[in-house]
Amino acid sequence: MKPTSSFLSLLSESATIAMSRRSRELSSQGLDIINLSLGEPDFDTPDFIKEAAEKGMQENYTHYMPVNGFADFREAICRKFKRDNNIEYTPEQIVVSTGAKQSLANVILSLIDPGDEVILVAPFWVTYFEQVKMAKGKPVVVQTEIEDNFKITPQQLEAAITDKTKLLLFNSPSNPTGTIYSKEELLALAEVLKENKHVYVISDEIYEHINYDEEHYSLASISALYDQVITVNGVSKAFAMTGWRIGYIGAPEWIAKACTKIQGQFTSGANSIAQRAALSAVDKDPSSIKDMVEQFKNRRNLMLSLLNEISGMITNKPGAAFYIYPDVSAFYGRSYEGYQIKNSTDLCNFLLEKGHIALVPGEAFGTQKHLRISYATSEEQIKEACKRIKNTLELLQ
Repeated sequence: MKPTSSFLSLLSESATIAMSRRSRELSSQGLDIINLSLGEPDFDTPDFIKEAAEKGMQENYTHYMPVNGFADFREAICRKFKRDNNIEYTPEQIVVSTGAKQSLANVILSLIDPGDEVILVAPFWVTYFEQVKMAKGKPVVVQTEIEDNFKITPQQLEAAITDKTKLLLFNSPSNPTGTIYSKEELLALAEVLKENKHVYVISDEIYEHINYDEEHYSLASISALYDQVITVNGVSKAFAMTGWRIGYIGAPEWIAKACTKIQGQFTSGANSIAQRAALSAVDKDPSSIKDMVEQFKNRRNLMLSLLNEISGMITNKPGAAFYIYPDVSAFYGRSYEGYQIKNSTDLCNFLLEKGHIALVPGEAFGTQKHLRISYATSEEQIKEACKRIKNTLELLQ
């Protein structure tokens, strides 16, 4: 046995990354794999952002930068929060990180002591659970159902809170479900939270601009919650900047300072040129990406119509992001040529090996009956993928 640390044994590999790796392995063998496992826009970064990066290089933004981000970038993020979210932050309340994933880790490590309870709303993004384990916190999972569009109720939230609860990890719009909460639903949850001032909230809003049916609303804009909420966002999804690795938080100043302290011992400041590029993105009016959002909406509608033709698959209509999270439990207990389908992991492996479609099992997101399908791909690929899914599932008896 290799002498790795006990800390490493706490962690599981990301299911999305694992599935993507396996699909690449099969592709390298000459198989035609359609990969619908990763949450990445298939669009290129807009030219105005690339030009801002080039300008940053020409202006020699090539040296060490402040740990919490360039001052003018943090000022731009404050303008963005005011414009898009009706939240007033100062630059001292902003921390820029190497992607929203690092932003989440900074906050969790800043707040959670061993044994502190952290409420996770299932389905939840795979990394939430792992980062809580890293901080030696205690995940408290609250299950939601497809017939309720995967939304937690105020009653469920109140029942989950104890005197040991330190944090709620909240995600709207949601990965993996595409769920987006209305203003009225958030105000109802706020009634519970404002009576529990010992509970802080990470509001992960990375998909805020990719929504179709409901205007995005931010928890921190509710004045009674302002001092309890840490808003996490970034440029990866809305501006197709996944590879640039820029995320950020707006938070009470004491939390921002704590995150800066932690980040200073891990990565220091995020990439200087990527910051210059991202500054141009956050300063841009969100209407600039309306064509991309409209294409995602059309793809959602197309994929839903095709999946609803598959007997046994149950879907709801996600209002945001670029995922569908169907209930596939009707296929459990079936088999084909040695494949035994006991859960969504078995089903995803079967679809990959026999149908050459890469999806992500629901177990990774804290649920047992579902799998995640990304429609961040062309309509042609969506049609072919759904055809393969249907034909492969029909093999099961």
